[in-house]
Amino acid sequence: MPLHVPPAPAPALRSVLAALRSPTAVHEARTPVAVRRSQHSLHPELPLPVHEMTHVGRPAGSAPTRLTGWRFLLRDTAAPAGSASVGAAEAVLTADGWAFAYFCEGPYVTSTERALQQAGSLPTAFQPRLLSVPQLYMLTLWLHGDPGADAAQGTPEPSDLLIPLAPAPPGIAAHQPHRVDALLPLLTRRVVASPRLRTPV
Repeated sequence: MPLHVPPAPAPALRSVLAALRSPTAVHEARTPVAVRRSQHSLHPELPLPVHEMTHVGRPAGSAPTRLTGWRFLLRDTAAPAGSASVGAAEAVLTADGWAFAYFCEGPYVTSTERALQQAGSLPTAFQPRLLSVPQLYMLTLWLHGDPGADAAQGTPEPSDLLIPLAPAPPGIAAHQPHRVDALLPLLTRRVVASPRLRTPV
């Protein structure tokens, strides 16, 4: 079933488009080579709100999360149809509004595309989001069960699905969909078993 990709805030999209037109932003040392080479033919698409789980260990439906940004996959419009994204761009909310943060590449970009394809083949409609779990250095595709929800709000509900992106933490299978109420206890056990991962109170 098609995913209900939420629209990104217009200022967030504009900040990414402006960065793609900016030689300064594109030619920074940390900008991926593929982005530099394809600068003038790149188009941001599939915007995903990025939420951060600020504390592992709360029950499903009450685990606190906060919106940290919007990530856009970057498609090279000059490449053959069906080509993979060459990278991603992220916008973050600042005191002055939405601002471009950085370009990135790497396994999470490819893994995000794969997870979105997995999600699109599911029989239920979902709203896709990204959920970061910093305590475990983990990123997941969060499939929220209310396709019409405000993408900037909410916490993972028990029946929502999480697809861990690769590379996933040891003992957690990447690209294996899990219900939130099944995966959160596993994440909690991993944090409890590793004191260095615990968040100071």
